[in-house]
Amino acid sequence: MKTLFELFIVFFKVGALTFGGGIAMLPMLQRELVDNKKWATEEELMDYYSIGQCTPGIIAINTATFIGYKIKGKIGAVFSTFGVVSPSVIIIICIAGFINNFLHIQWVIYAFAGIKIAVAGLVLEAFISFFKKNVKNKVSIILCSLAFVLNFILKISPVYIIFACVVFSIFFTKHNNKKEI
Repeated sequence: MKTLFELFIVFFKVGALTFGGGIAMLPMLQRELVDNKKWATEEELMDYYSIGQCTPGIIAINTATFIGYKIKGKIGAVFSTFGVVSPSVIIIICIAGFINNFLHIQWVIYAFAGIKIAVAGLVLEAFISFFKKNVKNKVSIILCSLAFVLNFILKISPVYIIFACVVFSIFFTKHNNKKEI
């Protein structure tokens, strides 16, 4: 029961203290799940995050479900998932009736602007961290650059890009003495 409570609390903190969606949660997920609790390795977290990106639903919920399932099975998945969504539900219920009364107030406008800037910084930090750890040679630099261009400039779905990179990586490693790209 203690572990279930810990799963709930960790994911409640993640859900309560991160703004901007799944990517903005990566630094906190890494700190809490990999560094503090040792519930996952960096590679596992990236795998869960990548799978969560490709599957239907919200990335944070999918990742919480995967980690909870790994730690305590189905009941762990339920506690983790409930933990990550609870802050949003509470906040939405609390402000739903009042938000229109505050959106015109200048300090609220400034607060939302500050939140957006902080999220941009967190996303940049996550990008740099994962880039350094995962993009290790010319082939991976080319794949990373190509994925960026396909998604950011050509607006191709991340699902197709990830699938293509998986297929290429399998083919490339199979035909190049099983080296990691």
